[in-house]
Amino acid sequence: MKMLDVPTVVKYRFQKRVSSKPMHPKLVQLETSFQASVLTRIHDPLLDEYQVELWLKRDDRLHPVISGNKWRKLKYCLDDALSLNAHTLMSMGGAYSNHLHALAYVGRALGLKTIGVIRGEPPPVFSATLNDLQRWGMDLQFVSRSAYRNYRKIKNGVDLPGLQEGQYWLPEGGAHAFALKGVAELVNEIDIAYDTICLPCGTGTTLAGLINAVSEPVSILGFSALKPSYGLRADIESWLKHPLPDWRLIQDYHFGGFAKTNAALMAFIDSFECHQAITLEPIYTGKMMYGLYDLITKRYFKPGHRIIALHTGGLQGLRGFWQRHVLPAGEL
Repeated sequence: MKMLDVPTVVKYRFQKRVSSKPMHPKLVQLETSFQASVLTRIHDPLLDEYQVELWLKRDDRLHPVISGNKWRKLKYCLDDALSLNAHTLMSMGGAYSNHLHALAYVGRALGLKTIGVIRGEPPPVFSATLNDLQRWGMDLQFVSRSAYRNYRKIKNGVDLPGLQEGQYWLPEGGAHAFALKGVAELVNEIDIAYDTICLPCGTGTTLAGLINAVSEPVSILGFSALKPSYGLRADIESWLKHPLPDWRLIQDYHFGGFAKTNAALMAFIDSFECHQAITLEPIYTGKMMYGLYDLITKRYFKPGHRIIALHTGGLQGLRGFWQRHVLPAGEL
């Protein structure tokens, strides 16, 4: 296949943060090491055919480890933890969790202890993600799936049984009120006019933060990586301050559920990387882009429509995906 032109890139300047108090110096120092989240225009004959303009917000380029919405959701939670003189960060996730991966790394960078509550029994062979968590000093506590479901109910750290002084609890995926503030900042970084912003959804926290931050007439589409669930929409609505009239949770491109795929999705991801030199992963961003392209071919968007799609990072999860779905057991 003929490679398309190198993608057009638009850089932005980091916006000054508006806050009632300055961010903790340790976080300021850490953030200065980050790269810009550029806007990359996607050049594709299919987009030209349907007269749709597509740009990718490259949050995957922020940092090699703390990339995408993981950093945006953690940022002000970390600021709060440091302001409270917390010495330990605690959270939960699976054996391939992007959230715990980012938390373990940033905890080490900030000089804080970390504890990860992991769903399920300890595997006979640790995933690359779990190996990273251990290497960065995270204390891994494996729990049964029933116990894990009980942890999911804990949204406020003060409700965590046995929480000790100096320990700071973050819900699964960083679904915290402070996360909305960090997510909202990316809206001010987009310096071109657009009609729709799209993003993949797990807990729905990033979607809620964007809904709170944008104003009409912009619309928002959230592509769920999970099977259809009324609970997800309810969770999103619980975070909304001023609901945007034109937002939609799309639950048609989950490919069988969380971390499930098929040949069509994987072929799309391979083709996209071949033509655009941009890596997607099949858990979140791949499903979003597949769904977005499908909607474009179904003429969901009018000619002249400009779309911003958010690349939420999480590329470290590719290692676990290939281990689970491609390599024979003896090659793990």
